[in-house]
Amino acid sequence: MPHSFKPTVEQRAVVDAVLGGGDLKVKAYAGAGKTSTLRLIADHLAGKRGSYLAFNKEIAEHARRGFPSNVSARTVHSLAYGSVAPALTARLNVPGEAPHELAARFGLGPIQVPTITGKTVEVAPFEIGRMVADGLGRFCRSAQLRPEASHIPVDEKVHEKAADWLRESLLPYVVRLWNESIDPRGRSAIAPDVYLKVWAQTDPRIDADFILFDEAQDSDGVMLAVLGLQRHAQIIYVGDPYQQIYEWRGAVNAMAQIDAPERALTESFRFGPMVAALASRILGLLDERTPIRGQDSIGSILVDDHNVSPPVDAILCRKNVTAIWQLAAGVEAGYKPAIRMNPAEIVAFADGADQLLAGRRAFRPTAFSLFETWKDAQSFARSAVGRDLLPIVRIVDECGTGYLRELARRVTPAADADYVISTVHRAKGLQWKRVKVANDFRFKSVDGRLMLDEDELRLLYVAVTRAQHVLDISELREDLIRLFNSRR
Repeated sequence: MPHSFKPTVEQRAVVDAVLGGGDLKVKAYAGAGKTSTLRLIADHLAGKRGSYLAFNKEIAEHARRGFPSNVSARTVHSLAYGSVAPALTARLNVPGEAPHELAARFGLGPIQVPTITGKTVEVAPFEIGRMVADGLGRFCRSAQLRPEASHIPVDEKVHEKAADWLRESLLPYVVRLWNESIDPRGRSAIAPDVYLKVWAQTDPRIDADFILFDEAQDSDGVMLAVLGLQRHAQIIYVGDPYQQIYEWRGAVNAMAQIDAPERALTESFRFGPMVAALASRILGLLDERTPIRGQDSIGSILVDDHNVSPPVDAILCRKNVTAIWQLAAGVEAGYKPAIRMNPAEIVAFADGADQLLAGRRAFRPTAFSLFETWKDAQSFARSAVGRDLLPIVRIVDECGTGYLRELARRVTPAADADYVISTVHRAKGLQWKRVKVANDFRFKSVDGRLMLDEDELRLLYVAVTRAQHVLDISELREDLIRLFNSRR
C-alpha cells in the first residue's frame, strides 16, 4: 500500500530518475529521509521484483516489515549463505582456532620489530596469528582475487618500514589460510566472510529486477564487485559518503567508486538550522559544496559554553577508552549512565593492565598488545601519538584495576539510565534529543594551522548529526574555532 506522506522535491527527483531507468546513486545526508525515499521507490516499482540489501540483520528485518510485498529484504551474507555448499557453512559451527595456535601450526615464532617510539618490541605468536586471521578477513571483504600484503593489518605503533616488511613476510601464511578455508575437504572453522567471498567468486546472479542497496558508503569491495555483475537489474545505491567511518576494518569509500548518475537528499528531518549549519561547516572542510539543510520547525540549539551544563540523553566519544572515562565520571557524579559497550570489554582493560603490572605481556585488549610492561603503556599514553590511551591509564593509575571491574558492574541498563554513553561508531544510525560530543578527536597542528584528517572529520560529522534539539560542543569550541579559521 503506498505511503501517504508528501514527497519533497528532492525525493520526487530521485523517483523520476529511477523511473527513467538505469542505475542510480543517491547521496543522502544525515536524517534526510533515506528510508522513506527507498519505500517510495518500491511503491513506484510495484510491478517488478525488488531486493533490498543491508549489512545488518536488524536493519534488514526492520525493512522487511516496512517494504511492500514485491521487495524481499535480506542481508548480504544471507544471500551468500543459501548459495554455497552446505559443507562450507557447516564449518561456521566448528570451534575456532586461537591466534597463538594458528601461529604455532604455521611455525610462526615471535618477531622483533621497531616501534614509532624508537623502542624494539617482540610481536608475540598470539599477535602474529591474529594478523594472519585478520588479513584473511580483509581479503574476503575486498574485490581482489587473491590475498595481498595490504590486507594484513599491523598495529599503528609499529614503524612504517617494519610494518611493510611484516606484511610481506606474513602474506604467504594468509594465502595458506585462505586455501585451507576453501578446501572442500577442510574441517577447520571459518568466518562468515569466507563463504561471502566464495559466493562472490562464483559470479552470482541476484534474482531481482531492481536492487535497493542501503548504507552503500559502508560497502566492501567484494559486494561492489558482485553488484557490478548484476547487469540484468537496476541498482539504486543509497548512502552518505561522509558517514563512511570503517577504515579500520579495511572498508573502501564505496560511494566514490560507484559509477552511476547521482541525485541528492540534502534536507534533514532530524534537526534545525543551527545543527545543520555546523554540519555544513564540517562538510565544507571535506570539500563538499552542497550544504545540509535543517527544518525551521525544529528548534535546535548549540551549547558552546563550559559553564553551561544542560541535561543530555547521550554523550558521544571517538574512542572506547574515552567512553569508559565518561562512564566513571558519570558514576562518580551520582548519575546512572548506560554505555553502548559490553561490560566484558571494560573488564578486558582491567585484565590486560593486571598482566602488564605483573610484568607479563597482554594480548587483549589489542590496545595493550605491543606493551611489555605497564610502564611502557604509561609512557606511550603520555606521548603525542599515544594520547588516545591516556584516559584508561589514568583510571588504572589513580583508582586501580579493581575500580574498572566495579565500574563494569555498575553499568545501568539503557531503559533505566539517566543517559547513554557511546562511541561515534556505535551511535551510527541513531539519534537523541540532547547530545554532548566529547573532545577526543585527533586535532593536529600543521604549519601553525589546526587540522583534522578526513576520517576524523567524517567521525565529527556523524557525531554532531546525532542530535535533534540540543547539541553540546562546549569541549570542542576552541578547537572548532581554530579549525574553521584555518581554512579562511
